[in-house]
Amino acid sequence: MQRLSIFAVSALLCAAFSTGAYAAGGEIAVIVKTVNSNYWQNVQKGAKAALDDAKGFTMTFQGPAAESDITDEVNMVENAVNRHVAGIVLAPSDPDALVPAIKKAWEAHIPVVLIDSALSDAGKQYYQSFLSTDNEKAGELCAQALIDRVGQTGKIALMSYVPGAGSEIGRVGGFKKYLAAHSKLQIVGPYYSQSQMATALNQTTDVLSANPDLKGIFGANEPTAIGVGRALKQSGKAGKVVAIGFDGNQDLQNFVRDGTIQGIAVQGSYQMGYKGIQTVVNVIEHKPVAKDIDTGVVMVDKKNLDSPAAKNVLY
Repeated sequence: MQRLSIFAVSALLCAAFSTGAYAAGGEIAVIVKTVNSNYWQNVQKGAKAALDDAKGFTMTFQGPAAESDITDEVNMVENAVNRHVAGIVLAPSDPDALVPAIKKAWEAHIPVVLIDSALSDAGKQYYQSFLSTDNEKAGELCAQALIDRVGQTGKIALMSYVPGAGSEIGRVGGFKKYLAAHSKLQIVGPYYSQSQMATALNQTTDVLSANPDLKGIFGANEPTAIGVGRALKQSGKAGKVVAIGFDGNQDLQNFVRDGTIQGIAVQGSYQMGYKGIQTVVNVIEHKPVAKDIDTGVVMVDKKNLDSPAAKNVLY
């Protein structure tokens, strides 16, 4: 019965977006959490590559100065609706705050494809597809990697980013759940960097100073993990405290290579951008799309850093 209900909803979505309101081509607005991150710039690279196969379309790419600037992102979505774009690819920085804005897109018959982070249940009817890492599973992989290296007892620090962000809820939730089920490790934190590297560096420095017996650290996104790595180096604790990070820019690759960070969970950010454009174009052209698309995650450490599987996701 559930399968039939999903098909029924899909049929209604297709009907709602099959009224002939779409013209071929037009602007696709890609709106991400911030433009000041290599992760989101890699999303942009994937999106640009997908435009080569999307004849007649143009793309704008924008995001706030910081992931915590949620109001700015809401305004960007509303502005895209007001200028009647052909479609929107959105990485929502907050699961609730973006819902009214994408409702406006729905009412204007502008398709929305989400990437990276989910919206609350109140927003599910207003977007056509969601492309993301299985963040809960990714968090579990990070917890497993940490337990494998520090054992099942002692203290570890949880350095997170923006509280309440969809990806953060799944990722940190999966991490904590796995840790509780498979170890007796004590968590110090979580601390929230607001996705600011300097904040993460200062927070980690303080945590290391206050907890000389700390055995491990999890840095839950790119700027946070970079801040963790720099704090470990500056404090002389690189290689002495185990660190697991998230995402895979050049800084984090270097930390893995020199042993500052022992492992990173790397998302398919390029794929999110590429498939995000591909998916919204399919909606515009009345082609079927899946409601949920998993873009995958690869655990990268020193052993597989130069492997084809790692190179496909590192950036």
